[in-house]
Amino acid sequence: VGDSDQMKQVRDLIRRAAPTESSVLVEGESGTGKELVARAIHFESARRDAPFLALNCSSFQEQLLENELFGHERGAYTDAREPKRGLVELADLGTLFLDEVGDLPAATQAKLLRFIEDRTFKRVGGAADLAVDLRIIAATNRDLDDAVKEGRFRQDLYYRLKVVSIVMPPLRERGEDVLHLTRHFLDHYNEKFRKRFTSVAPEVEEVFRSYRWPGNVRELRNLIERVVLLENDETLREDHIPAEMVAEVESVPRVLREALAARGEGESDLPTLSEVEQAHILKVLDSTEGNRSRAARILGISRQSLIERLKRIAAARGSLEPDDSLRMRPLR
Repeated sequence: VGDSDQMKQVRDLIRRAAPTESSVLVEGESGTGKELVARAIHFESARRDAPFLALNCSSFQEQLLENELFGHERGAYTDAREPKRGLVELADLGTLFLDEVGDLPAATQAKLLRFIEDRTFKRVGGAADLAVDLRIIAATNRDLDDAVKEGRFRQDLYYRLKVVSIVMPPLRERGEDVLHLTRHFLDHYNEKFRKRFTSVAPEVEEVFRSYRWPGNVRELRNLIERVVLLENDETLREDHIPAEMVAEVESVPRVLREALAARGEGESDLPTLSEVEQAHILKVLDSTEGNRSRAARILGISRQSLIERLKRIAAARGSLEPDDSLRMRPLR
């Protein structure tokens, strides 16, 4: 749901990736809808009638994770009285979705790489190579570029998974999509709970546009579900939403207060919004010694979004390319 340029691009990538057999890596913050993208690819593909199975790689310890993925033979463990098929076998002819793939232990990364390359695997405790036909879609909320550079994630596996890359933008960067999603969730939960919310108060629209949505689409969906479930009204009003959300939006950002203090309080000296944003980005970049990935995490935006903003800053300063040596400058 959404008409922003970012979501149009996501939908286009889904349409182009679905008919292929290529691995897909979906990147984005928690709550942005990465599994929904994986499901959309599966159900638009030729594998739509076969299983779609999902595994959260951060939910299991290493031994249990391999058991979930590849299954085990009888006697592999003390309690392994019968052989068990893992998700790789159960998803045969379908799609296996590996969520939070950046949390895979090193040994499991090696086994997954072997499976992707050979399309064969061994159950835990087994000797026979088993073959299956499935598609892998992976997702992560981590910066795998950094993980590869730091030796925490295999480079060869990274490139195998990232044949097609889809980046899910955070909700705060999707503009009016937040209002489209609000109405979509209102319609959904109206039907589910037999309620009749038909409109959103203007002050709520303004709060939703300005709020940072750290939990992204999941946070918005949960909020609308709670309101529709607990309230009996026709309009989503400000008193229906958390007071801390309203307070956050109404507060003056610290960076703006700092900019005002540095430039004085005369109206002609007030910085533009663009100047305030530029100053804050450069200040954060300076504090991270030019590390864009760390700066993006601090700013609460994607690394790609930071790069685009640095390009605009560089263009405004007459440079052709963003320079990691950009540092905080006084506002002028």
